[in-house]
Order: sequence, then structure tokens, then C-alpha cells
Amino acid sequence: MTVLRIYDLNDKSQPEKITDDSAEIATILNEKGVRFEHWPTRALAAGATAEDVLEAYADEIKRLQAECGFSTADVVSLTPLHPDKAAMRQKFLSEHCHVEDEVRFFVGGQGLFYLHLHDKVYVVLCQQNDLISVPDGTPHWFDMGPEPDFTCIRLFSNPDGWVAEFTGNKIADEMPRYEQLAV
Repeated sequence: MTVLRIYDLNDKSQPEKITDDSAEIATILNEKGVRFEHWPTRALAAGATAEDVLEAYADEIKRLQAECGFSTADVVSLTPLHPDKAAMRQKFLSEHCHVEDEVRFFVGGQGLFYLHLHDKVYVVLCQQNDLISVPDGTPHWFDMGPEPDFTCIRLFSNPDGWVAEFTGNKIADEMPRYEQLAV
């Protein structure tokens, strides 16, 4: 189940708000400039390739490309058996920004997006059928957990794909991690 937790930076011990109501999550995030929506489930065969996933969601991808100017889409999948899972997790755990929106659609599995917006951190447990688009310049980080298991479609306007500018802020080290929040 998708869950939003909102933490005040002055008290990171307990969230000031928790909701699993998808409509409320979308409203709260949209008010902050973060796109959050659900896409329909598409039937995919076991072992579907990246091309199969992109084809299954072609209409939704084309809509976002036309609306937002994205030029490329790809698929990223990680499983608990991935040999570089620890290094991959570490790469995304530090606060960073991008010069383009970071768009992820969860075809399967889950992960935590942390959005540092002014004096609050919005922690979104994204799951299957969730689309999140973090606006360019928004400080954030992502935690896939120690045993990642997800498949996401990513959309980019930059042909180089994922390019991060790390902020140097250690806030990510002070927040609860996937192990505490993704139960």
C-alpha cells in the first residue's frame, strides 16, 4: 500500500502526518509541485523484457513525453540477487537534485522517495502502479532497501539519463531508512 509520511525537520523522530489514502497523497504532493498518479495495471508475462514493459505502457509514456518533453524512456529492474545491489542502494541514498524532473513509474515492487521541501521531508512509499515526478531542482533521495525488488519505467529529457548534483546535506543520514518504514 502506498504511504506518505511527513516529517518536520525539527523533530525527525515521529512523522507529523501519515496517510495511505491515494487521493490525499496525490493532493498533498501536487500542492507541492510533485506529480503523483496511478496508472492502470497492464498484463505482463513472467520474465517480460524491458521492451515488453515499454510497449505495455506505450500510451501513458507517449502522453507524458508529449506533455512534459521527455525524449527517452527506459526500464530499470533490481532484484535481491543483483550482485551490485549494495552499491546501487548507496548511490541514491545521499540528497541530490537534477536539472530535469525525475520520473518513475513502478511497474512492480516498491521503493521510498524522500523529498526535502523547505522545513519538511515527505517520505513516499511508492508501489506498483504509482507514478511520481520529482520536479527539477528538488532536493531528494531514494531508498530501495537492502534487498531491492522493483521494476520502474524512467523518463528523461536528458539523453545522458540519470545525472545527479549532490547537495552535501547530511539530512538523509538522519531520517529513518527503508528497513524502518517499508513494512
